[in-house]
Parts: sequence; C-alpha cells; structure tokens
Amino acid sequence: MHHVLCTRSNLGNDVRCPVCGQGFLVFWYRLSRDEQDALRQPIARALRAQHAVNPAAAVGGAHPAEDFTVPHWTAAPELVAAA
Repeated sequence: MHHVLCTRSNLGNDVRCPVCGQGFLVFWYRLSRDEQDALRQPIARALRAQHAVNPAAAVGGAHPAEDFTVPHWTAAPELVAAA
C-alpha cells in the first residue's frame, strides 16, 4: 500500500476526520486520481483510530500535531516520497 503524508490544515483540506471534522492536507506523491480516491477511506479509518487510541483528548487533540503518514510509517516523513 502507498504511504501518504497528512498534515493538519484549517484553510483547505483533502480529507476531514469523520469524528471531529479536523481537516488534513494529503501529499499524494505521484498517485493517480483513482489511487487518491481509493485511499480516502483508509485515511478516514486511520483518523478515526487516532480518536480510539486517545478518547480523552480534546476534539482535535486526538491527532498528532506534527505531520504523519497513513498507514503509519516509522521512517522520517520526508522519505515518504521514496516509498
């Protein structure tokens, strides 16, 4: 599966958290429109899972403040393009 980089955004967004509505820009890195569309549901599931892991967090606080990858990847976010 492709790894995509997500970053919080209150101005524009590619996907919103289905729980709290927080917007995220997604850096798709050379993916076709069909591939992007196919990844929207897994991204939404990952955002929902962040609330399940930290249910006591404030509405937007369940999500990492820094950029993160979906699916989760332990390498530096800058390396996502190489994945």
